[in-house]
Amino acid sequence: MDDAPDFADFVANRGDALFRYAYMLTGNPHDAADLVQDAVIRLRDSWPRVRRKHSPESYVKTTITRLHISVWRRRRREQLAWEVPEPPQAVAESPLDLWDELGKLPKRQRAVLVLRYYEDRPDAEIAEMLGISPGTVRSQASRALEKLRDTVSQDRHPGRSRR
Repeated sequence: MDDAPDFADFVANRGDALFRYAYMLTGNPHDAADLVQDAVIRLRDSWPRVRRKHSPESYVKTTITRLHISVWRRRRREQLAWEVPEPPQAVAESPLDLWDELGKLPKRQRAVLVLRYYEDRPDAEIAEMLGISPGTVRSQASRALEKLRDTVSQDRHPGRSRR
């Protein structure tokens, strides 16, 4: 039995959703596209088994998450930039953009928030996907939300520091 048409239909139907998910994790469309491509390649190799036993989309999302984690573990020390970044604008001149602020969080904290609030996954499942304990999931989420709250507070009251 040839599984190629089913696989092609799955990728055609769910490719955009998988890209959006990867983009939420990476904050970069190029890295997101690479993650999706790598995950789909891995799915193709195990398509007959995954299609019979599991939800293919869950399998691909878990693969995307694990690939993302392995990438940021390798890049933990150094981030190369191809272009010199623009000088930061004053907060008072630009409105708060939570997507930008989410991108400034450490990668593990961003992954926890995306999985918890965008994917609506329980802490135990997030812990399993990221290879950490449920307590670490909760603490990472708490720290990330605190950083976002501090950012919102600073945006509303530029001269005031929280701590």
